[in-house]
Amino acid sequence: MLRRGRDRGESVPVKLDVDRASVDAARRDPSAFEALYRKYVAQVYSFALYELRDQHAAEDLTAQVFLRALAGLPRFREQAQPPESSFRVWLFQIARNAISNEKRRLRRHPDTSIDLAVAIPASDDVSATAAQRDELRRVLAAIDELPDDRRRALVLRFVHEMNTREIGQVLGRSEGATRVLIHRSLQAVARQLGRRVGAGRSGAAESRRSRN
Repeated sequence: MLRRGRDRGESVPVKLDVDRASVDAARRDPSAFEALYRKYVAQVYSFALYELRDQHAAEDLTAQVFLRALAGLPRFREQAQPPESSFRVWLFQIARNAISNEKRRLRRHPDTSIDLAVAIPASDDVSATAAQRDELRRVLAAIDELPDDRRRALVLRFVHEMNTREIGQVLGRSEGATRVLIHRSLQAVARQLGRRVGAGRSGAAESRRSRN
């Protein structure tokens, strides 16, 4: 596919959605939607689990997202011109909206949730594994304290490896604003971790003085 360049009127290539063939097949035959489901179910579930911190809630929400995507597939339109859209971005937009709705429901009707398990590959070095877990918990705790868009931007960037353009499309921001958002989010996490490390050292020093 070609489109006209903005400045000189020349034709330039347009990047095609990598899922176009699968989307077209699913439109012709809904059973073909399984290929899209298999490709993205783990990513959507991971996103939901990180946001909701409850395995059962994340499973239910993931199912809802794909049901909504299947039902809305005839209305989905790939867009090469701004605001650009791909099936993956559209799917994560559905997930973001579903998560926001679920969080509003939970605020009205709070339930006891299961803490998210921190999974780190097993290691023969028990002390190293424990240190890794502690470090990851501190990072997750710092990310948790960020406002919703900042937290989601980091999750989409470093967990799902989306680029800034895709993240901006999911969050409804420009690419430039998304870069600023990610930069400021990382700065906030670094400041939070620095304060916690400093507080931990002060507490340890005070504990040693009290024993002596």
